[in-house]
Amino acid sequence: MLTALRVAVDASEQVRGTTSPNPPVGAVILDAHGVIAGVGATTPVGGPHAEVMALRAAGARARGGTAVVTLEPCNHQGRTGPCALALVEAGISRVVFAAADPSPQAAGGAQTLLASGIEVVAGVGADEVERGPLRAWLHRQRTGRSHVTWKFAASLDGRSAAADGTSQWITGAESRARVHAQRARLDAIVVGTGTVLADDPWLTARDPDGGLAAHQPLRVVVGEREIPATARVLDDAAPTLLMRTRDPHEVLAALSDHPDVLLEGGPHLAGAFLQAGLVDRILAFLSPVLLGAGTAAVEDAGVGTIAQALRFERESVETVGTDLLLSLTPGA
Repeated sequence: MLTALRVAVDASEQVRGTTSPNPPVGAVILDAHGVIAGVGATTPVGGPHAEVMALRAAGARARGGTAVVTLEPCNHQGRTGPCALALVEAGISRVVFAAADPSPQAAGGAQTLLASGIEVVAGVGADEVERGPLRAWLHRQRTGRSHVTWKFAASLDGRSAAADGTSQWITGAESRARVHAQRARLDAIVVGTGTVLADDPWLTARDPDGGLAAHQPLRVVVGEREIPATARVLDDAAPTLLMRTRDPHEVLAALSDHPDVLLEGGPHLAGAFLQAGLVDRILAFLSPVLLGAGTAAVEDAGVGTIAQALRFERESVETVGTDLLLSLTPGA
């Protein structure tokens, strides 16, 4: 069963960033002998959900089989019909899902399945799913706002740029490739006007060969300064939103349909989000270099004394090429 769930999680990850405002769900149909008969994932909004795609792939082999889904099958009629009913009509005998659906409109699928005589097993692999592809969507359902990840690259002494302002490249090629792979799964990337003026970033997701990835997140530029019409973020490679504000709350209010948001820079914008308590995860790429001086990774986070320190808990640590990647979440 865990193998099937792993396949469902992988299918979910592949469509992350393309399904909003719907969740990126993955589903696997096992036939009556426990063999994978179909795999599906949520399609872009208005299209079939994961369970329906998996059932289509399985065909007649679904009858008497098991559905393994990353999220509780929905129970409501929206642009598409309820997935719980689709599973009932397909003759599924057992449904295993990882995370319960917290949205009032769609919840209740488990009860519908049970009432139809289908065995239901809930919570299998919930931790993996809730920290993985469904993290941002579940966060928005539970809190009412987008999930914000602050990503930064820094030297061992916490510098994001050298004394002369140069920053390319502090981290290695493997870390940069990881960032582009992450961008291709996002809903939006947020930077400040200072970053645009200093670095003229493109803020696109690119494939290993340098070409544009199939999915591009919304580029969001925040701040009160004007940026030149020639700035690369204003081209047609991806959509761009310019916001004349420094208020993180206003930024997230404008991104209500974008559950998965990446905060990329610069240090003052990161400080504003941290001070507002609006950073839900940190991805810190640390390079084994020392700069000795230069731009700090974060400024003005509202910390004046050690008692006010913003403390985070380690979620994971891994090596990426020569760099170290820390995934951190706010401490209790």
